[in-house]
Amino acid sequence: MATNTPKLTLRQIAADAGVSVPTVSKVLNGRADVAESTRRRVTSAIRARGYASPQQRRRAATAPALVDLVTDLLTSAYSVEVMRGIVDVAASEGVEVVISTLSSRQAPSTDGAVWAQRLSAAGRRGLILVASEVDATQLDELRAHGISVVLIDPFSTPQDDVVTLGSTNWAGGRAAVDHLISLGHRRIGYLGGPLGADCASARLHGYHAALADAGIAADPAVIRHGPFESATGTEGLAALCDTGDLPTAIFAASDSIAIGVMTEAHRRGIRVPDDLSVVGFDGTPLVDQTVPRLTSVAQPLFEIGATALRTVLRLTRDEPVESMHIELATKLVVRESTAPPCGKPRVHSAARRSGSAPEKQA
Repeated sequence: MATNTPKLTLRQIAADAGVSVPTVSKVLNGRADVAESTRRRVTSAIRARGYASPQQRRRAATAPALVDLVTDLLTSAYSVEVMRGIVDVAASEGVEVVISTLSSRQAPSTDGAVWAQRLSAAGRRGLILVASEVDATQLDELRAHGISVVLIDPFSTPQDDVVTLGSTNWAGGRAAVDHLISLGHRRIGYLGGPLGADCASARLHGYHAALADAGIAADPAVIRHGPFESATGTEGLAALCDTGDLPTAIFAASDSIAIGVMTEAHRRGIRVPDDLSVVGFDGTPLVDQTVPRLTSVAQPLFEIGATALRTVLRLTRDEPVESMHIELATKLVVRESTAPPCGKPRVHSAARRSGSAPEKQA
């Protein structure tokens, strides 16, 4: 463990990596004048030895824990719930959390060495990334600078030895579609998250598994992908309406997408749930603000945040963690946005194009 190897020297790291001591020093200090292949060898040697610089050891022994939280825009109901769990545990542990925001899928820095050096210089000892991308080179740089990392719902996992946190996305997707099938729906659309996102892929696989077990063939025409934003729901439903063959139910891969579906349905005079049943995913407070209230697969978002903070603190103390990949259980909560199908939905596409009000339902 890093804090138990004070006698380890830069000379030993240099020998392991086959470089000079000044080169090791440059890597530790985030200098740019080091070839990328050399930097990788040095950071690999540092990780293998569990080396911590004297400055890092002094900071670990005397300074209060400082954790950097990088998330998407703070208007995201998902991120706000996760952040509440992080902040709650931080307050009880006497930990300071610094919050940074970024756009979905935007990496905090393309230069891992500069990013790691900046965090280290600012006294950060832990980093929690929410729904972001980070590559193996960036992780190596962070670790080489003594910064522990936990990823919440990463778009992809760059390597097996990084702690990831999320929920049972496959089981949640399966439960959502099983519910719709139990109501009698057979043509069920899927409006999902971005292609390549691990959590969205797992929810889609759950969707397919439920259909397959019920003997229902999945129709690619009713499966669409996009960001976890309401626009994915509005645009997705509009596209399905334009085909003239609207499903009787839609499983949306997030509450935001589901709300977009319901908004577009209202514009077109499609009644939820009479004409179209809708299920979301996340279980954010938004579900109780929709009319009708949204059936959703609830993630334990507060507990995910709390677990992330506890886990990153254990890592900063060189304490063992129970698992490198933690999944907390989801739960389907049935509300008023789902019902048995009652016939083919009536689609009023002309009302949306003209901006006029939808026709009144009989």
